[in-house]
Amino acid sequence: MKSINLYSIIGLAAILSLCFVSCEKESDTTKPVINLIEPEDGDILQIGSDVHFDLELSDDVMLGSYKVEIHSNFDNHGHATKADDAAVAFFFERSWDLSGKKNADIHHHEIVIPENSAPGNYHLMVYCTDAAGNETHVVCNVVLSHEGGEDHDHEHEHDE
Repeated sequence: MKSINLYSIIGLAAILSLCFVSCEKESDTTKPVINLIEPEDGDILQIGSDVHFDLELSDDVMLGSYKVEIHSNFDNHGHATKADDAAVAFFFERSWDLSGKKNADIHHHEIVIPENSAPGNYHLMVYCTDAAGNETHVVCNVVLSHEGGEDHDHEHEHDE
């Protein structure tokens, strides 16, 4: 009878220790932090050119990935005009892996706006997910134009 009680106590101790270990692993509930440097809210992006994209990401434990999405925001007003029948609303979506990093300074020119993109208002959205699955996002309002935007002075090496 005493051996049954001893085994019960050992079994209970094992179960409790597993609960404590699993609770520690699931404790990351903090969302990652996004600092979108460029483009800035209200920037004009030139149709037919690449987008200067600059971003800082961080997480208290470990980053997972980030995604950029650009989609039209033509419905923000009631009078849409069509400049060109061949123009189509620009849409971009791509994800990048950040596994193994706690912080990331992102700079690239991988987003290219095709010549046949419709000018107008767009949302540029950045999503960041950490290794635990916590997600945060930021939204930037940009305008696509054939005239192009301001020439931003920035000091950095371009990877070509």
